[in-house]
Formats: sequence, structure tokens, C-alpha cells
Amino acid sequence: MKSPLLTLPGAVPAEGVDEGVAAHYGDLFREQRALADGTGFVDLSHRGVVTVTGEDRLSWLHLLLTQHVSELPTGEATEALILSAHGHIEHALYLVDDGTTVWAHVEPGTQEALIAYLESMKFFYRVEVADRTADFAVVHLPAGSIAEAPDGAVVRETAYGRDLFLPRAELEPFAAKAGPAAGLLAYEALRVEQHRPRLGFETDHRTIPHELGWIGTAVHLQKGCYRGQETVARVQNLGKPPRRLVFLHLDGSEVHLPPPGTGIRVADEGEDGRQIGFVTTSVRHFELGPVALALVKRNVPADARLVAGETAAAQEVIVEP
Repeated sequence: MKSPLLTLPGAVPAEGVDEGVAAHYGDLFREQRALADGTGFVDLSHRGVVTVTGEDRLSWLHLLLTQHVSELPTGEATEALILSAHGHIEHALYLVDDGTTVWAHVEPGTQEALIAYLESMKFFYRVEVADRTADFAVVHLPAGSIAEAPDGAVVRETAYGRDLFLPRAELEPFAAKAGPAAGLLAYEALRVEQHRPRLGFETDHRTIPHELGWIGTAVHLQKGCYRGQETVARVQNLGKPPRRLVFLHLDGSEVHLPPPGTGIRVADEGEDGRQIGFVTTSVRHFELGPVALALVKRNVPADARLVAGETAAAQEVIVEP
């Protein structure tokens, strides 16, 4: 769905999964600084919006999600996953309940598969699931922002800022008041700095929550059964995940960033060293320079010097070995 904010001065469209909104508005580092300072907003109107209504909505979702939501207070933000039977991550939901409706935004293009799964699990529960992507746009206000949400907007407030669910007709009027606009590249740079994984970027078909540090933030270890819980419990109690998320400081003398999927090896093993991981997201940060998130094998020493493609990289531990 193409955002009307692509008509703003300097807007350069994003590509790939983020197509439909702006990658930037002409000055990537200025946009990052603005967000870091708590000013401006990010157009996330390409993300999917799903709602669940009905008096059983929280107790029903509690059975399906990795998060404890049966008693989720009105207005309190949380995030949750849906796992496969083998514990692999299939969906990531960013939730808030407004007292009558659970609102969630999800990765672009994933809402149809998510809704199909939820519909298949309704059984006798008094719930209604709806795709509201065509009607509502997600807008992000950074932490510290003093911009006011429009009357009636659903707000999801976190330590990283506020996500607003706005009627699409209000997107342009809101942007005129809430500027300056910042693009997806600025938002992604801060996400990487904050070590926050993203579905489809830090995940593949075999990713489990422990690998990304999603235990605690998106996975509650003291709740009842849900699909994939056996894997979560087994890894938590008896073992370690096969891979771990790391933060990489990349050699700033390189012109090009190593793209997602770039293989990583231990520098001391030389050019013929085995691949021990891969880059998931790489960005240029206004203060830190070129940085990245990556998945590496769990047993890679935390102090090992790494090479991403041809780029030297120093790792910072996110998930403990």
C-alpha cells in the first residue's frame, strides 16, 4: 500500500519488504539525529494492522501467543510471537488492548497468513479477527517526543517511543503537524543500535526465540501451554540455542556495507576459514558508524575478531554464549 507521504519533499521510496513508504527524505543522518532527540515521526503505514474483538479476546490470545496476555492491562504495550510446533518463529505481533479491542501491527505482508492461522483457532471462543490494514496506518513517534496523538487514536507506548494506529485519512494532516519526517533507514539504524530483532530480518525458517534475546520481552516463561512451548522450555532448562544474535562494529574504512546474508568467519582462521554466521541487518549510524546485527554459532568466542565478507568486525554480545 503506497503511502501518500511519499509526496513529501525529498522522499525516496524504500524497496523490498518495506516498499510503500519512504527510505529517507534526503538526509539520513539528520533524520537519525532527530529521532534520537525525540523529534519527528516515522511513517510505518506499510505494516499490517490486525484487530481482535470480543469478550474472550485476551484469554483466547493467551492460548496462542508466547506472551502472558490474559490479564493485559488496558493501554499497556507488549509484544508476542507465534511459533511453529517445533518452536520456530512464524509471526511477531506488537500489541495493545484499548479496553474493547486488541490492536496489533505486524510485518508488511504477513497479516493474511496470521489471520488465517487465528481464524483456524477460533473454535467456540467469542472473538472476531479483522484485517484493518486498509483502514489504519501505523506511525511511530520516538521516545521523548512531545507530539500529541490525535483524539481517538490508539497508542502503543514503549521505551522506544509510541506507535499510533491512525485512520488513514488522518495520516497526511498528522504529518503536517508532527514533522519532520524521518525515513525507514533512520528508524532501522536506531533499531539496530537498540539490539531489537525484526521478523524476516534477524529470523529465518529455523530461528527460535532464545537466539535473538526475545525471552522475557516477547516470550513469557511462566505461562501455560502454547504451540512450540516444548522447544522453549527444553532450551531454557536443558541447553543453549544453536546460534546467538550479536552486534557488530564494522570497519569504517569500507565504502560498502556487507548486505544481509553476507557470511561471517573468524578473522584468525584466514580467508579459508569456515562460515560461522551471517549478517542480518547492516546500517550506517550517525554516531557509531557502520554497524550490523548478525547471527553466529553459539560457541564462537565472545572476544573473537570476525570478518563479514571482506569487512573486519568487532562483536558485542547481545545473547550470551
